[in-house]
Amino acid sequence: MEDSVDEHVARWAGFWKKEPAFAPEVEGALVRMKFIQRWIDRADLAIFTEGFTVQDYKTLHVLMVQPWPTEATPAQLAEAANVTRAAMTSRLDRLDEAGLITRQMDGADRRRVIVRPTQKGREMWNKYIFKGMAVDQRALGALSVQELAQLNGILRKVLLSLEE
Repeated sequence: MEDSVDEHVARWAGFWKKEPAFAPEVEGALVRMKFIQRWIDRADLAIFTEGFTVQDYKTLHVLMVQPWPTEATPAQLAEAANVTRAAMTSRLDRLDEAGLITRQMDGADRRRVIVRPTQKGREMWNKYIFKGMAVDQRALGALSVQELAQLNGILRKVLLSLEE
């Protein structure tokens, strides 16, 4: 059975048939991973309502699961979310206005600001984390538990080689 990526790879293979650097299996794997991620990103966008955005969720998510116990500085959150400090400040302003976080001066160092989720912020994160999990499970629902374990093993091997 063929998918749309097989057509893409076949077109490229015809174009690059004399180019030894073109690897059809690499192209196919990478394009499939990108398509799957794009599908997940679009499905994730559809679950956000009530003026609560995917960026709001991602910011709360980083705050809830990053290495510090549900409190962090804006700089730590920016690094964990892989956004600029200015972008994080903008995100935190939105969450603060919505009553989803608090920002307080650090008692030990008044130059530092500590960000914490409010109860309302925890409830909002909790509401959307399960919706997101449902999207992820739907995306990979065609795989058995054993196939998911194999996929994780293969992806882990690739990631470990990139992290060296």
